[in-house]
Amino acid sequence: MSVIAEENVRGGSVFKEIDADDEDSQPTEIESLCMNCYQNGMTRILLTKIPFFKEIIISSFTCPNCSWSNTEIQSAGRIQDQGITYTLHVKSKQDMNREVVKADSATTRIPELDFEIPPYTQKGSLSTIEGLLDRAVSGLEQDQPLRNATAPEVAVKISEFIDKLKKLKEGESGFTLVIDDPSGNSFVENPFAPQKDEALSVCNYTRTPQQDAQLGIKAEDEQEEEKPSNDIDSMRNEVLTFNTNCPECNAPASTNMKLVQIPHFKEVIIMATNCDDCGHRTNEVKSGGATEELGTKITLHLTDVSDMSRDLLKSETCSILIPELEFELGMAAVGGKFTTLEGLLKDIKDLIVSKNPFTCGDSSTSDRTEKLKLFGQKIDKIMAGDMDVHIVLDDPAGNSYLQNVYAPDPDPEMTTEKYTRTFEQNEDLGLNDMKTEGYQE
Repeated sequence: MSVIAEENVRGGSVFKEIDADDEDSQPTEIESLCMNCYQNGMTRILLTKIPFFKEIIISSFTCPNCSWSNTEIQSAGRIQDQGITYTLHVKSKQDMNREVVKADSATTRIPELDFEIPPYTQKGSLSTIEGLLDRAVSGLEQDQPLRNATAPEVAVKISEFIDKLKKLKEGESGFTLVIDDPSGNSFVENPFAPQKDEALSVCNYTRTPQQDAQLGIKAEDEQEEEKPSNDIDSMRNEVLTFNTNCPECNAPASTNMKLVQIPHFKEVIIMATNCDDCGHRTNEVKSGGATEELGTKITLHLTDVSDMSRDLLKSETCSILIPELEFELGMAAVGGKFTTLEGLLKDIKDLIVSKNPFTCGDSSTSDRTEKLKLFGQKIDKIMAGDMDVHIVLDDPAGNSYLQNVYAPDPDPEMTTEKYTRTFEQNEDLGLNDMKTEGYQE
């Protein structure tokens, strides 16, 4: 760890992209104990970066005495700001081929079988749905000979359960797969991207203090937090700065935060991070007020290229729809942003096309790459004003905003609809279980 710290201080990075021609990128060899024969073997460790994905640590152990070997892959990237839950309804044999990035902090569940793989019981892996089931079957079959000798009744029940898992793998019946990762570093492939996957739902959530403690972010007994200042007027006129790390290169950086009043809307908190080391820049917007009583749906008909310069506030709870492209982007996919309509479309293109980990390398297919390339070309046409489309911002919390260039008069190309949230939307926002009266009793 001291080597990594030293590299970061010098402004460099020990995580280099995979390059077969780079002779300097050699693994580090460490003599270590073999857990099979208890003699010394050799561990090779390589710190590298997978393009369009993240930094990883690859380790490989071989024992020359008993020929035992083992390989592991560990994530070296940052823990995301929010946890994430993927719920996939597996309906066909084809769904078994979906690729899955499962972090070691993720919990895997199959509710129909009351089956759960707790976090930190398996190493992180890049596999498929079928691979996850194979790994679960192998783990259960490992100690079956011992169970047959010591606890035959238990062995019989586990054998029956293994048969159920194998039937699911063969596609004999549908089931639900849930991957819950507090670190936010797991991923389930959407083969229909950039279109919405009706069988897959993605939900971002705020971690509990217990989950933060499990990830090593916060001490378990750290309960008290600093009370925020009540001097709101001073916050409006002051830019607050606090130290953080760059999400791209992990070098020390600073984040600026300010309370801003948007005309004809409300107060928001804008946070911007600028890294002097690698040049990465990012901004994020948080609502400065409460959740509105009604949700808001804003529909804009793009008729001119000048619409690209409209100011736009997208909260974390806002989803984006482009009906003409059959495209829907769920809440929290690109985070909260205060930008222009053109900036939002560029972020969508980068997320779906440029930064998609399954569009390059062995994970990509020609059909998928071509489909995503065509989607990127359509986004470019929209930004150039050559395509007649509608942009829909649907925010159940009512905290998103799109500039009305005719304000205070109505905008003929924009409609704003207020609606009552459904039970599911209130559940996603955490409002169903929120007690605002008599909570001190």
